[in-house]
Amino acid sequence: EDIVYTGHTLSALLPQITTHERKPKSCSVCTMLVKRLGEEEHGKVTANVDLEDNFVGFSIPNEFVVGMGLDYNEMYRDLMDIWILNKQGILNGGYGL
Repeated sequence: EDIVYTGHTLSALLPQITTHERKPKSCSVCTMLVKRLGEEEHGKVTANVDLEDNFVGFSIPNEFVVGMGLDYNEMYRDLMDIWILNKQGILNGGYGL
């Protein structure tokens, strides 16, 4: 996964992967980014899916980010860093980080 925002997709997908005929011995999630949706409690990221035993790269603020494969209007995907696209940049259609 590139970025986990609310966790709704993973909450729906993981039961489908781990049940029925598949029955894997284990199932882990690897994500580059997890958005903090509220207050942090002792470093735990608030999301709707438990990722404590999985592989999480970075916890980021609840902002729109671009770079390293994440784009806005097909722009900024090739940036070598992760940047926050500010509100003015979004209003301008992505022109101006």
